[in-house]
Amino acid sequence: MRLAAVAFALLSLAAGCAKPESSPSAVITVALVSSPNNLDPRVGTDEVSQRIHQLIFDPLLSIDHQLRVVPGLAEGWEMPDNRTYVIHLRRGVLFHDGHELTSDDVVYTFSTLLDPGFLSPRKGAYRMVQSVTARDRYTVEFRLKEPFGSFPVNLVMSIVPAGWNGKTPPVGTGPYRFVSAAADDRVVLDSFPRYYRGAPRNAGIVLRVIPDDVMRGLELRRGSVDLVVNDLAPDIVHQLQSEGRLQIVKADGTDYAYLGFNLRDPVLANEKVRQAIAFAIDRGAIITYLRRGLAIPAVGVLPPASWAFNPDVFAFTHDPARARKLLDEAGYRANPGDGIRLRLSLKVSSSEFNRLQSAVIQQDLREVGIELDVRTYEFATLYADVLKGNFQMFTLQWVGVSDPDMLRRVFHSKQVPPTGFNRGYFQDAEVDRLIDEATLTADDAVRQRLYGRVQAIVARAVPYVSLWDKVNVAIAQPALRGIRLAPSADFTFLREVYREGAGR
Repeated sequence: MRLAAVAFALLSLAAGCAKPESSPSAVITVALVSSPNNLDPRVGTDEVSQRIHQLIFDPLLSIDHQLRVVPGLAEGWEMPDNRTYVIHLRRGVLFHDGHELTSDDVVYTFSTLLDPGFLSPRKGAYRMVQSVTARDRYTVEFRLKEPFGSFPVNLVMSIVPAGWNGKTPPVGTGPYRFVSAAADDRVVLDSFPRYYRGAPRNAGIVLRVIPDDVMRGLELRRGSVDLVVNDLAPDIVHQLQSEGRLQIVKADGTDYAYLGFNLRDPVLANEKVRQAIAFAIDRGAIITYLRRGLAIPAVGVLPPASWAFNPDVFAFTHDPARARKLLDEAGYRANPGDGIRLRLSLKVSSSEFNRLQSAVIQQDLREVGIELDVRTYEFATLYADVLKGNFQMFTLQWVGVSDPDMLRRVFHSKQVPPTGFNRGYFQDAEVDRLIDEATLTADDAVRQRLYGRVQAIVARAVPYVSLWDKVNVAIAQPALRGIRLAPSADFTFLREVYREGAGR
């Protein structure tokens, strides 16, 4: 039993068999790990801030459960040519102060992101935008500098009212109105009865900041918190599930864990070595014992929920014998004295889970003759080394992968840092050609075929060892109804949540 589970078990014993608190309130209390960094959706990019943006604001376009871009505040769009997107807004959508959403609000939101003087980590996503203009009160035109088939995903952006500077309390068009925020304590939201998709089924949301993992679990057990989404350690989820008193809702997610290689390294440049490592790792053990089943084996960067996911690519199984054979073929035979074939190093962040996962990988590689030196770092140090290419191998996660253009950013040869995310310096002319072709078309059927071929090539070339895709989990009080998790585990579902027996 690991540290979080031990602490949770001890505190549970100390709490005894206290009866859970019960409340008929129509307000839903949700636990968060931290306060939001910024309630301006143009600026705040941390997960907590984005979750709250999803409740106060609405995006121009949305992403459905198959990770397709679909209408949001826009009722639809058209492309008169491959560099122009014409967006048609819904009519009658109201901001919380009662004024109607128009093209002025959309133009203002995106114009600020194009403004060189406006500081936002989102600005890079709009480098290809030449102009954004209002054709009339309900029509907006985006003109691109060059064709880009994945552009619509960049319109999944919350719209703020024209003229808002981000310094006054937020006013959006979303299902909830901002009431108050106290740093490191809570954010309070009231339901918005004039929401264009219908009033929420609850009276409001209280988002309580509870930084400690164990305390979030105990508050949930006591009944002082109604719901926690993805913010409990797998061991605590397992313990709460085994008690059978709380409601557990699971759904496949989009977070992807992987082992990355530096392909400029002379040993790891050998594809057979990378394949041997992939066959050596027992992902099933990691998922069963470390993730407590809250993951599924991954085969690539794109999650299975994605419309562009190719399920027919080569998938590595746990096969130590095949790993040894590949190492033999690569010229790395076992030393008669100690059985060691080669030595490698792995850099990981210093979290408890990553240390445990790297210990499993270390043992698995040892069994096939690879001696692995595991080095732990604070995340900022690890990330800086990865961006510089200062590693042989590393483990990280991609969080919230939603668009197949991620394949371009991760595997195209022109996307090495600082331009993109090709941190292992993978190069394949056919992959580049397919991605370039997919980038130029807006036809999803064509993009799906091209991206499918990219996934097949990458799966065998192994620039990454795919470890697991996260399973989202919500733990809630038994009286709560309407919990339905999207692959991205966003908070938009909260408008449908209600407590049985409580009024709106």
